[in-house]
Amino acid sequence: MQRQSEDLRICFIGDSFVAGVGDETALGWTGRLLARSAQAGRPATGYNLGIRRNTSTDIRARLRDEIERRRPADTELRLVFSFGVNDATATDDGRRVPAATSRENLTDCLDAAAGAPVLFVGPPPVHDEEHNSRILLLNNDFRDICDARGCTFVDVFTTLEKHDVWRRQVRDGDGAHPRSEGYTALFELVAPAWDGWLRR
Repeated sequence: MQRQSEDLRICFIGDSFVAGVGDETALGWTGRLLARSAQAGRPATGYNLGIRRNTSTDIRARLRDEIERRRPADTELRLVFSFGVNDATATDDGRRVPAATSRENLTDCLDAAAGAPVLFVGPPPVHDEEHNSRILLLNNDFRDICDARGCTFVDVFTTLEKHDVWRRQVRDGDGAHPRSEGYTALFELVAPAWDGWLRR
């Protein structure tokens, strides 16, 4: 069992969905998770390391430095990853990141965690069916890798693809990001796994 320190630090590492782009409350799903923990008596220092348009390749390139800067002695560090939508974006010659490279990148990210507990939140759907078909395949690949490595994986794609509020807000926005109600829906999907993960 992971030792639970009073000085808990959690890095949220990923893309624009981690950054909470589109949420007029500026909380996103990550801010809501941190608030939930604080209200439950387990406050944490949260680092939102979401960068717009980042792919798994971008995240892999910066991950080790991001972790080391936030891993002082005598603290408990945990990592939340979420990426994949940008990997699956179509380009003139295929996609931004080939699926095999995305899988390799995730594997390397898990290696870089160096024993820190990892929670992976799968990529959410967007307002583009062809893009969603690629996201779903990547979501399934990422789930298999996380399962094999003993990491907690949360599939948000399957529910959000059929979620009226998520679909409407993404459609009425920029085609990818919801507003606060959509991020609340995403948060509610992640919260049960988050609670269990923090108890491990």
